[in-house]
Amino acid sequence: MRIIYCGDIVARPGREVVLENLSRLRNDYKADVVMLNVENAAHGFGVTQGICRDFLEKGADILVTGNHFLNQKEIISFLNECKVIVRPANIPNTNPGRGFAVYELPDGRKILVIQVLGRLFMEAVDCPVQAVEDILRNYTLGKNISAIFVDIHAEASSEKLSLGYYLDGRVSCVAGTHTHVPTADARVLPKGTAYITDVGMCGNYDSILGFEPTAPIQRLCRNYLGDRLIPAAGKGTIYAILVETDDATGLAKSIEQIKI
Repeated sequence: MRIIYCGDIVARPGREVVLENLSRLRNDYKADVVMLNVENAAHGFGVTQGICRDFLEKGADILVTGNHFLNQKEIISFLNECKVIVRPANIPNTNPGRGFAVYELPDGRKILVIQVLGRLFMEAVDCPVQAVEDILRNYTLGKNISAIFVDIHAEASSEKLSLGYYLDGRVSCVAGTHTHVPTADARVLPKGTAYITDVGMCGNYDSILGFEPTAPIQRLCRNYLGDRLIPAAGKGTIYAILVETDDATGLAKSIEQIKI
C-alpha cells in the first residue's frame, strides 16, 4: 500500500496548495491512500465542515485533526457524521467524533488510522500509549488489517520517538505532527515501522509556523501573549510523506519525504 500523508494545513496558503495538488500527489506517486492533517486549515485554528468537504471532494481519503479540532464549533456535528475524519483518541469519549478510522480501498485492503496527543508541554490528556493499545486490541497488522498509521500530535521529539520505538513492528507508520517544522529523520525503524518526528506543515514558510512574524516576535520579546496570531498570506508549500507497506505483513518497505 502506498500512503501519502500531508502535514498540518495552515490557513489559506495551505488549503490552496493542497487543493491544487491533490490529483498530482495521487497520480505522480501512485498513491492508494491520501491523508491530510486539517488541524489548522481554518484561519490557522481548527477546521470547518466546508473545508473538510472541499478536501474530500478533491480526492482526499482521510482527514486527521489535532489539539485544535474543536476551535471551529460548526465542525462538531460533522465529526459525528463523517466516518473518515479522526480526532485525538486520548481524550474523553464524551467528545464528538472518533479517535480512529478504518478506510477500505476499492480492492478490499483496509488501513487503520489513529491519532493521539502528546502530554509533554501540552494540555492535560489521557495516556497516549493506553489509547493506542485499546484500539489495537481489535486489529493485528497483516491479519485483519492491511496497514496501521499512527499520528502523534505533540511538541516533544522525545515523546514522538518513544512512541515510534514502542510501536515498532506492530504498526506501519508513526508520524509526528503539530510543530509545523519538517524534520530530517524519516526512516524505517529496526522492526519495520516507518517513522518521522514531524511531517512539517502545508502553508507559507515565509512565516513563523504559518503566521505573520509580528505577534510571535512580540511574544518572544515581551514574554506575554500580546497581539493575536494572523495567518501569513502568500504562496504555500506542501510537506508530506509517502510510506510504502508490504501487503503481506503490513510493515513499511520505505518512507520518503515530499516537498512541493
